[in-house]
Amino acid sequence: MHLPRAGSAARRVALVVLLTVGAAHAADPNKVLHVASFDIETFDPQQFNDDPSFQVFTSIFEGLYEYDYLASPPRLAPVTAAGPPVVTDDGKTWTIRVTPGIYFTDDPAFGGKRRELVAADYVYSLKRWIDPNLRRGGAAVTADLFVGAREVVDAAAKPGAKFDYDRPIEGLRAPDRYTLQLRLTEPNVPVTEDNLVRGAVAREVVEAAGGDIRARPVGTGPYKLREWRQGSKVILDANPDYRPIRFPESSDPSRAALVRSMKGKTLPQVGIVDISLIDEDSVRLLEFEKGGLDYIVVRGEPATRLMVKGKLKPELAAKGVSRHTFVEPVVFSIYFNMEDKTIGGTDREHIALRRAIALAIDMEAMVKVVYAGQGIPANQIVPPGVTGHDPSLPKKPLYDKAAAMRLLDRVGFDKRDADGFRKGPDGKALTLTFTIRSGAISRETQTLLKRDMDAVGLRMEFHVTPFQDAVKEMVAGKYQMAFVGQGGVPSGYAVLIPLWGKAQSSINLSRFKLAEYDTAFSDFLRSSEPAAQIAAARKMTDLAQAYMPMLPSVFRIETNYVQPWLLGFSPPIFKQYYKFLDIDLALQRKMQRK
Repeated sequence: MHLPRAGSAARRVALVVLLTVGAAHAADPNKVLHVASFDIETFDPQQFNDDPSFQVFTSIFEGLYEYDYLASPPRLAPVTAAGPPVVTDDGKTWTIRVTPGIYFTDDPAFGGKRRELVAADYVYSLKRWIDPNLRRGGAAVTADLFVGAREVVDAAAKPGAKFDYDRPIEGLRAPDRYTLQLRLTEPNVPVTEDNLVRGAVAREVVEAAGGDIRARPVGTGPYKLREWRQGSKVILDANPDYRPIRFPESSDPSRAALVRSMKGKTLPQVGIVDISLIDEDSVRLLEFEKGGLDYIVVRGEPATRLMVKGKLKPELAAKGVSRHTFVEPVVFSIYFNMEDKTIGGTDREHIALRRAIALAIDMEAMVKVVYAGQGIPANQIVPPGVTGHDPSLPKKPLYDKAAAMRLLDRVGFDKRDADGFRKGPDGKALTLTFTIRSGAISRETQTLLKRDMDAVGLRMEFHVTPFQDAVKEMVAGKYQMAFVGQGGVPSGYAVLIPLWGKAQSSINLSRFKLAEYDTAFSDFLRSSEPAAQIAAARKMTDLAQAYMPMLPSVFRIETNYVQPWLLGFSPPIFKQYYKFLDIDLALQRKMQRK
């Protein structure tokens, strides 16, 4: 097993440190970036359960590193770190130096003084991340990874107990003002790197807010919150004291023109980010075509509405609008609540019911109709381009209507009611309930799912609810079936952990527990060789198919449409990078006058 040694972590971390260029640089308040997002729930970087919130607050809070804006394959680039981590002790000790002179934005908790970012802020923030009493329920995989953390977490999880933030953790410490040291129970590169991109909060602010910083984000990032009108709009202002940075370099020839166009610019340039909270893709498309949004992210059928015969509409191409596509590092799956009396459990009948449902769903039709071909039927848990993905697996989905019906008949679901729907083995009425967010694409999904369930004699009803409400219900276990996306990082661990038995309920939405799966998950985390990671991930896919707590369904293709006046744009695969964008105001005014 190959592991990075002292100093060799530089090969894993992009040496594209964003160079400061002197005194604080003021972004241009006339440059207003107009974008759209699904509704968000919080600005607290340690208490979020949804991607839209994450995409917004990552411009306010900063990790030690971030995934390089231009690099492929992905690699870490320093943000507040002074350079790459020094990895010693056969991969079990990581030491990172924090760059001096970085400051949080002002807050009354600081008593009128400038508050510098120090290593202890990352210690505190990672302790919040593993706190089992916060709304995410902690982070079990990280608690097991840092030496001494599990004992502290277990003590906090006892009835009536609280997390002791002053209690030292041997594997999470700041030996001096600007040094963070992580000591691990075993080598684990993907989880360690994932923790290094997590944003830092100031303890004084959290305590002054009584632990609730949902609407009081105070970070060191390039932007700060001006206004949050829930369900409507978020406005971010450029941080006037943010250190000047340069656009990243790239050796990729396909990036040469982009890098050249941004060369010599002091960033950030955008002074205001105006985020409209729009759940409907059709509304986003209309706003974009009117010039009201500078770029949009769309998926599925809506992504094809600005195209003709697979190409951008001629009138948009003539204006200089550009289109970018990529397969998301996310798997969308149908989750089954293993604690639900109707559909959960590991007895023969309930496993067979879930497997029959999986066999009855025509995922190729789903991709063709609902996603207008803008996706790939999932044949495994790990998406393409993510570590652990097995390109050798057959592409054909599970769909087999006849096999689904035979299975249901064989295990006792053969009796029918007066309407022709199947009853349970106990002779009682059987109804499946699918939780799904409101929206046009969801209506199409409902139509196809009901068609497929009707075809095998299963009655299905739908609980349609706004996105954020659906998230809350699933985290609370108040659902039977749901369509959920997981992932968003270069490592397959993020899509495999939702079925890990020790994962908190905000991650393990199915409440699945299987020792054999947990062993394979541990093998994946310990592996640094691609072949071993693929073998472990394949084992987990096989177990998921056998017990069916979750059906991998779609690897979505994301489409970004970009206005010609937006400069510096590269598809935001892992997070938003507003700080690297610029706006050609003269071109924008000229084109909007037409």
